[in-house]
Amino acid sequence: MDEQALLGLNPNADADFRQRALAYFEQLKISQDAWQVCAEALAQSIYSDDHIKFFCFQVLEHQIKFKYSELTEVQQQLIRETLITWLQAQMLNPQPEKTFIRNKAAQVFALLFVTEYLTKWPKFFFDILSVVDLNPRGVDMYLRILMAVDAELVDRDVVHTSEEARRNTLLKDTMREQCIPSLVESWYQILQNYQYNNSELTCQCLEVVGAYVSWIDLSLIANERFINMLLGHMSVEVLREEACDCLFEIVNKGMDPIDKTKLVESLCQVLQSAGLFSIDQEDDVDFLARFSKLVNGMGQALIASWTKLIKNGDMKSAQDTLQAIEAKVALMLQLLIHEDDDISSNIIGFCYDYLHILKQLSALSDQQKANVEAIMLAVMKKLTYDEEYNFENEGEDEAMFVEYRKQLKLLLDRLAQVSPELLLASVRRVFNTTLQNWQTTRFMEVEVAIRLLYMLAEALPVSHGAHFSGDVTKATALQDMMRTLVTSGVSAYQHTSVTLEFFETVVRYEKFFAVEPQHIPTVLMAFLDHRGLRHTSPKVRSRTAYLFSRFVKSLNKQMNPFIEDVLNRIQDLLELSPPENGYQALLSSDDQLFIYETAGVLIVNSEYSAERKQVLMRNLLTPLMEKFKVLLEKLMMAQDEDRQMALADCLNHAVGFASRTSKAFSNKQTVKQCGCSEVYLDCLQTFLPALSCPLQKEVLRSGVRTFLHRMIICLEEEVLPFIPSASEHMLKDCEAKDLQEFIPLINQITAKFKTQVSPFLQQMFMPLLHAIFEVLLLPAEENDQSAALEKQMLRRSYFAFLQTVTGSGMSEVIANQGVENVERVLFTVIQGAVDYPDPIAQKTCFIILSKLVELWGGKDGPVGFADFVYKHIVPACFVAPLKQTFDLADAQTVLALSECAVTLKTIHLKR
Repeated sequence: MDEQALLGLNPNADADFRQRALAYFEQLKISQDAWQVCAEALAQSIYSDDHIKFFCFQVLEHQIKFKYSELTEVQQQLIRETLITWLQAQMLNPQPEKTFIRNKAAQVFALLFVTEYLTKWPKFFFDILSVVDLNPRGVDMYLRILMAVDAELVDRDVVHTSEEARRNTLLKDTMREQCIPSLVESWYQILQNYQYNNSELTCQCLEVVGAYVSWIDLSLIANERFINMLLGHMSVEVLREEACDCLFEIVNKGMDPIDKTKLVESLCQVLQSAGLFSIDQEDDVDFLARFSKLVNGMGQALIASWTKLIKNGDMKSAQDTLQAIEAKVALMLQLLIHEDDDISSNIIGFCYDYLHILKQLSALSDQQKANVEAIMLAVMKKLTYDEEYNFENEGEDEAMFVEYRKQLKLLLDRLAQVSPELLLASVRRVFNTTLQNWQTTRFMEVEVAIRLLYMLAEALPVSHGAHFSGDVTKATALQDMMRTLVTSGVSAYQHTSVTLEFFETVVRYEKFFAVEPQHIPTVLMAFLDHRGLRHTSPKVRSRTAYLFSRFVKSLNKQMNPFIEDVLNRIQDLLELSPPENGYQALLSSDDQLFIYETAGVLIVNSEYSAERKQVLMRNLLTPLMEKFKVLLEKLMMAQDEDRQMALADCLNHAVGFASRTSKAFSNKQTVKQCGCSEVYLDCLQTFLPALSCPLQKEVLRSGVRTFLHRMIICLEEEVLPFIPSASEHMLKDCEAKDLQEFIPLINQITAKFKTQVSPFLQQMFMPLLHAIFEVLLLPAEENDQSAALEKQMLRRSYFAFLQTVTGSGMSEVIANQGVENVERVLFTVIQGAVDYPDPIAQKTCFIILSKLVELWGGKDGPVGFADFVYKHIVPACFVAPLKQTFDLADAQTVLALSECAVTLKTIHLKR
């Protein structure tokens, strides 16, 4: 072998050596006989370097996986012998191989097993067993090989082809017939031999048993001698976690419901008599997490049996199973309430399914009612943050707790289905007790009290948030809690979690303020002062900005008395942050968008006269326009690129804020009624010059484009005079992405104004197409994925534009471009329908073609079009679906095919 190249296998080698080693590996993969060199190196232990040994196994793996059928019988025999020789050597070596080499070797054995077991090597396992006997290193390899075989055959994470799936089923069937009983016997021997003196091998063996149990005959494992041994392991500290997992797999195995109940019950009796149900005496949380998973498995297994028995009408057995389930509830509750969240989380499935049973029963016994209450209290307790939770810098632990809280929320929702009255009463009790003394209560308890009120909104669902009408008891309870929330002063609590929960809850129950509007000023003040938008925490300020805009929108007319006051109070939050480094604004520009939207909504929904609204809107937008002009001049002069970027971002924010205020209008009518058209036209005139700025084009254009989209909705035809010059600037030296974003604007104008913009479209049609073709014809590197994707998206946008033009009844725009140009356009559509394997574009192309046939395919169509239909469109309808890349398993392709059929049908009708 190339010793120099092999040096690069060491992870510490420099990049050149590593590159050379990679190239050498590729070379060996294609070489005819390189595998033999590697096989010899392994069989004769030529190399001592671990990375080279691993490398040799990789070459063999590649040979078996991809080129095995090319080998002669003798060569295949050589590979088998090599692996067995290597295995024999393992038992004599002074030091065991590194784990990563043993795992790779096991994978190679498993690949060979999958390839040869059914034909050439039916004695695969017997040969291995005869070599390893009970030698600890041999047993280690044997168990690793078994795990690798299981991964090949039943690993759910690996996607198998239907051919592989059939092969795997056949392999498992053959193994069950020929060798599984012997393998099970070998596992028993290994466990018996090593359980007291080699915990590592015993755990490995337990893992194998757990893996195979899912697809072999259960009676081979679920019998007295095996179960007794496993239960013995449950009291050995180093074995009990694996034994737990193994028992879980046994319990999880599908079987007859009555047998399953018997199996679970017998296991439980033994575990209980071994003292394993006394959770409070156990301090090993890792073991308890596995034990919790086992109890969860047993509980869910019993519930599955109960469901089947009820379905089969076997009421007597169902009743027995229900009793067995009830007997586990006390243990379930101990685990659910455990302070370790992993232990608690592992039992939630059982808890959830148990509540599902209670939901189906016609009446609950006192004990079942007590169980429901106990689960409820456990959920309330476990929802609480602990002292260690880091609110300022949330990491993995915090993310896990957030996930865990989501699981608890599902339990709470399920509790609400079983007993809504009980849930409401419990939450009310906790809420009122906590909020009476919130000043002296720890933050996590205050947070969870408010959180529970928040969660009731989803747990007790109503349509359109009408929590305060309908069911009187519920409405009164919620109204009382909301009144307490807003009048208790808890919004001043000095902890971000409580503050945020307060605002989230106020917004979730906004309908409360329609019933008791007298509380609106109190809540508005909380939003506007140091508790909300001026809080010391940026996280609180940011979230409050969004919630404030939702609050104001939902209250609509009830905001009238406070509009001017609110607008004055948010004045400083509307200021455009200057593009200077280190300037710390209270709100980020994304948060300011919500404040601008809120200001717009307040003005537009107010009961002021149109004149007053216009004045207020001017006051809101004039500072933005003035700042914009100054900043644009500064940008034109700026030399330093970072400075240019900062200025361009700032300009973009100004345009974005103005756009956002217009969200308060639904259409031109409302803009006119408020007398605001003029203000927005002034904005347009202020912003459009940015399009001719040669610096930072992408940022500026994208902002102005978005503003134009909004103005087309708000000002309608009043925008039209500005469109031609704006388009001309936007088409100057543009790239794929610019064009792709510009086309939707033209589509919006075309679809909205149709023939009104026909002259403009005819004038800019070819310049736009030239710009598109120029970008599409730019050479790109072969493997540049992002450039290819950009071109694909641009092609789609181009076809979408043609579809809009033809679909808006403006085919004359194309027809008036001169014969050559029309032909060129038509050929690009044919090309799009046939040549590019992009079903979305193909579908659009066929829509364009059928539309053109419908418009031009009759007697009075353009000269030569009938010819074009027969020479190009008809063939395209047959060539496209016959292409290899036309994949009918893909939904978009099926849509393309149906448009293709519509095109043929249209031709048939027209001709």
